[in-house]
Amino acid sequence: MAEIAPLKPLRYDLTKLAAGLGPVVAPPYDVIDAEQRAALAAAHPHNIVKLILPEGEGAAKYAHAAAELQRWLAEGALVRDEQPAFYRYEQTFTPPGGGAPRTRRGFLGLVKLVPTDQGVVLPHERTLSGPKADRLELFRSTRTNLSPGFMLYSDPERRLDGPLGQGERLAALETADGVSHVLSKISDPAAIKAIVDGVASSSLLIADGHHRYETALAYSREIEAGLAEAARDPRAEHLWFMVFFANGDDPDLVVFPTHRHVHSLPSFSMDALLEGAKALFDVRELEPGTPPDALTKLLDERRADHALVACAGDGRTALFTLRAGVDLAAHPVLGACVPALRTTDIALLHMGLLEPVLGITREMQAAKSNLWYPQDTARTVAEVRAGKGQVLFLMNGTPVGEVRAVAEAGEVMPQKSTFFYPKVLTGLAVHTLDPARRVAG
Repeated sequence: MAEIAPLKPLRYDLTKLAAGLGPVVAPPYDVIDAEQRAALAAAHPHNIVKLILPEGEGAAKYAHAAAELQRWLAEGALVRDEQPAFYRYEQTFTPPGGGAPRTRRGFLGLVKLVPTDQGVVLPHERTLSGPKADRLELFRSTRTNLSPGFMLYSDPERRLDGPLGQGERLAALETADGVSHVLSKISDPAAIKAIVDGVASSSLLIADGHHRYETALAYSREIEAGLAEAARDPRAEHLWFMVFFANGDDPDLVVFPTHRHVHSLPSFSMDALLEGAKALFDVRELEPGTPPDALTKLLDERRADHALVACAGDGRTALFTLRAGVDLAAHPVLGACVPALRTTDIALLHMGLLEPVLGITREMQAAKSNLWYPQDTARTVAEVRAGKGQVLFLMNGTPVGEVRAVAEAGEVMPQKSTFFYPKVLTGLAVHTLDPARRVAG
């Protein structure tokens, strides 16, 4: 099944970082806005944001990233660690919306790049062309894999907890969002073998980083096409992708909701929405202005009923729950999906409401012309009630088991179907993509 390997990465020289890793790491590139980028860049001359979101326009920014990387290498800010290792990575956090602290545990390593139709690396949501083109140019210019993907293996008996519990602590830090991060190095050969063998029994589900994985696969094919047959090596660096691996059966691994905020439709009527929803849902209007925390509680209580909440700009609020006995297989849109997908909340919302009732086609969804994807429930409810957008759909997070079932059935979900929190930091390790260098194994 999945083939993984330890890293021999570029890492920040911790002896040159008086304040530790905190000032040089960053969130994933796709969640950083202009204001945060400026703050990160000002935090340290070698903050990784300068590579993942380089300055400049057009082709110039990719050349700038390459030049910056070479300068950092020359200065010794980034150094090669030639000892093969997996890097245990623990994140302790308070869930969005509150609750008891949790600790998500996993490790950084490499996965052999294979097409997603082989059933080894499983995608679960649609991707967009724009981000892939941008990341491919960055791969070409820097010849590095700067940002890890995030994949889930299956280990219900938690057999890998033992070998993953070994290692030497390298760094600990707390980011501005209150998340505590601990990075440790696992270099014991027996532990490495146990981890490699354990993950090999599982397929890998892409939790986050679909665009990055597809980009890495495209880049590897480019490099392979330019090599003579005799120069090709299955363990060459460019054929492997850096990933944060986590156990999909860990109870501390949870998926939080990403809501749908509809805007810019030529016309919108709450009455028409409520009427159209009755084809699939029981509809109950709630007290106007029901507080966000009450809506969140209601959704959680009605989770088994496939509950959704719609909040309109005029304060009207309604609860939708799937009608008992409704034949989803006969539905004109949902009926075309595999059973594992058609019974998920995200499919019921997109294919049962957004597309047939509101007319937001898949092409419109891909273009993001009529949807925002907020995660902060309280803030977004306040925004829609203050007149921003037209209607907000609140939903529960999609359980990991449902995500895997859809992926194993060969289907994908709409964009932004999952929200794995917290995000995996960028800058903990950098994987180079040199065809002349081999990964360990």
